Amino acid sequence: SWRRAGPRATGARAGPGGSEAGSRRGGAAMERAVVRCVPSEAKLSLSFSLADGRQKHMQRSQSEPLGRALGRIAIDALKGHAKAAAAKKSKKARPDGGGSGLSGGLGPGLGAEEGPEAEAASAGGPLVRLYYREEAVGEDVLNADAWQDGAVLQIGDVKYKVERNPPAFTDLQLPRYMMAGFPVCPKLGLEFAEPHASLFRWFKEAGPGAAGGGGGDGGSGAAASTEPSSSSSSSTISSTGVSELVYTPSNADVGLRLKLRCTPGNGQRYGPSRELESHSPVEAGPGTCTFDQRHLYTKKVASDALIRTVSYNILADAYAQTELSRTVLYPYCAPYALELDYRQNLIQKELTGYSADLICLQEVDRPVFSDSLAPALEAFGLEGLFKIKEKQHEGLATFYRRAKFSLLSRHDILLEKLSPYPLVREKVLQRSSVLQVSILQSTKDSSKKICVANTHLYWHPKGKKREKFHVAAVK
Repeated sequence: SWRRAGPRATGARAGPGGSEAGSRRGGAAMERAVVRCVPSEAKLSLSFSLADGRQKHMQRSQSEPLGRALGRIAIDALKGHAKAAAAKKSKKARPDGGGSGLSGGLGPGLGAEEGPEAEAASAGGPLVRLYYREEAVGEDVLNADAWQDGAVLQIGDVKYKVERNPPAFTDLQLPRYMMAGFPVCPKLGLEFAEPHASLFRWFKEAGPGAAGGGGGDGGSGAAASTEPSSSSSSSTISSTGVSELVYTPSNADVGLRLKLRCTPGNGQRYGPSRELESHSPVEAGPGTCTFDQRHLYTKKVASDALIRTVSYNILADAYAQTELSRTVLYPYCAPYALELDYRQNLIQKELTGYSADLICLQEVDRPVFSDSLAPALEAFGLEGLFKIKEKQHEGLATFYRRAKFSLLSRHDILLEKLSPYPLVREKVLQRSSVLQVSILQSTKDSSKKICVANTHLYWHPKGKKREKFHVAAVK
């Protein structure tokens, strides 16, 4: 729904970003056949586009002979040709032989099979073969061994280059709520790829109905899948000049939507690009925050000899929306300030601005961890661990800086034994107490290890002693 402003802003790049566009539009380049084959899984997947434009997605057993998979492809290709012929059929009877102009036969060994493969062979379907290093792959070779990276799949006159386990996105989302001055951290799910080896380019809406010289969205590449747009009218877009994972909107972006183009990579090659557009425009930020002054002292990560630690109860959303919270605990907060989408922006900016090595968080909602905190803090070099409480919808999260620490082990302990005080034990366990323990090792000196314990102490305005017993149980 957006048009390019002036020269194509997100046209296919030579090499990584443009490989998919070149493979579909360049005359000499082949189509792509993407194979996902993981040893721990029983089936592999195969995706490619047939000559009639249909996108084909197949799931085949890894232990199945290649011939049966090729036979299935031939069946589907034959059906496509039959439909195309029927659409063009004149009053005259269709000539015998299918009129496809393609070589007949599925290759040796398939004609004797029972089922749809044999049917395709007898019907004179297109030639379907798999080649590796210019030699035909035997049809008795198992799928797991046959579909090698760089192999060539031929369906009739069309050839496909096989890409086995290319870098790909399994998840890609932008936050629902974005504010000027606050970092926008997309949620990434990557397979066979790494964030630091992937490409990111940010664009912004130039204004609804603005005239642009790009004409359409052709520069995104034919293989790039674009998320559904929330806009009903076309708008031009322009580059923000930012080519990093995280983008911080400015006041000039208020009222405009953002678009992100991502190309997954692993340091050796790149996968197909994807684009997604923000669901809503950038909102104005709250201005100066209380933590901005503190951030002046934490602009840089501490030296290797020091460890900067942050601990923060971020207030679970379920507790922020109660009548007690609105009228007694936080009466000074406007209703919008207690909304989760708004608070998440502030929490992200405050935590990332401390450049901490260790972060211990309490009252963390599971969706907040997976969709907000983990993507944001991972973008700034922190790895996260999460443990939810058994009787609540919130839990604990511990983050550590990957450049300084590696995780040796983790231990999530339910504090069920609070010594010989059954009444206290009963009261505390009503809230499901958990201790999250992480054993970390220095990446610079393997002899240095640290034990990080994170817990949420039981609190009640009339039960101070219960908190002390909780501490005693942790010790």
